[in-house]
Amino acid sequence: MNFNFNKLHAFTKHVFITCGMPEAEAKLASDVLLAADLRGIDSHGVARLSGYVRLHKAKRANMNPIVKVLHETPSTATIDADEGLGLTVAPKAMQIAIEKAKQVGTGWVAIQNSNHFGIAAFHAMMALEHDMIGIAMTNASPLVAPTNSKERMLGTNPMCYVFPAGKHQPVVVDLATSTAANGKLEISQRANKLVPKGWIIDKDGNDTTDPNALKNGGVLQPLGSGETQAGHKGFGLSAVVDIFSAVLSGANYGPWVPPFVSFLSPLPDLPGKGIGHFVGAMRIDAFRPANEFKQHMDNWIDRFKSATPINIDIPVIIPGEPEFANHKERMANGIPLNNMVVEDLKKLAQELHIKWIDEMTN
Repeated sequence: MNFNFNKLHAFTKHVFITCGMPEAEAKLASDVLLAADLRGIDSHGVARLSGYVRLHKAKRANMNPIVKVLHETPSTATIDADEGLGLTVAPKAMQIAIEKAKQVGTGWVAIQNSNHFGIAAFHAMMALEHDMIGIAMTNASPLVAPTNSKERMLGTNPMCYVFPAGKHQPVVVDLATSTAANGKLEISQRANKLVPKGWIIDKDGNDTTDPNALKNGGVLQPLGSGETQAGHKGFGLSAVVDIFSAVLSGANYGPWVPPFVSFLSPLPDLPGKGIGHFVGAMRIDAFRPANEFKQHMDNWIDRFKSATPINIDIPVIIPGEPEFANHKERMANGIPLNNMVVEDLKKLAQELHIKWIDEMTN
């Protein structure tokens, strides 16, 4: 079932406003969520909307936060998100980073006391219109075991790096540092499909393809899935995200990161405040003329696109290329939503006394 972007955006915005979010903030939060659906990252779009509402009802998410700068230099800042949604706090932090980069070449902002911030790409891509390289990362609920362990210690901890190009679409490297994001499991659960081997180990430390294993005490694997596949490298990347996002900002890290699900309470004796993010912007002309850089980025893309394929029917894909194709197709033909997601949104509409209209369907 496909849904028109504008109508789905209006519904999402109405949900946030009903929860007490100011209209401008509600629009921004909806922009971030729908950006995920448009780019084909279905695990982080409106499928998560009810989760944010539940956090609000559990008094764990502030829909109208007062964001404060705790410390800053000409190129850096640390901010307290006042338990706001990362959907709106991270873009504000990125704007601070961009303004600092305009002045001194680079800008870096660490965020504490926040909540889930949606897809990292939305925040990092804000730098593109300023001829800047964008960076965004966040820690997350502990669902991933470090190499040689079966204990939940890290989140899926995504990171995103965005590089402008000239004639081509920008290169967008947006990835979880686990073998798969939790949202991918949720998609498999809704479709009643097994997941690939290497994504999860069960509570006893054994490989499994059961998408429900995580809910039954299992853990996700770090990128590389196991010692023989260099899982220690995924663990290392995840550690980098955790340290930048939380140890540097004063947020919670490792197993103390508050869970996204509202039915689980944060652990006691937390070492920090909320979830942490880290964003940055680098002005290209602080290194070389922007036009020169973008010309060479085009050359880089052209050469990699022409790399000899293993299978002539499967081309080499530049990071971000499928997502740009999804965006174009879904803006034209609507956003496909799983029936279970549609029912969840309808239920949410009933709970909040918001009209859900079937005419939203394309």
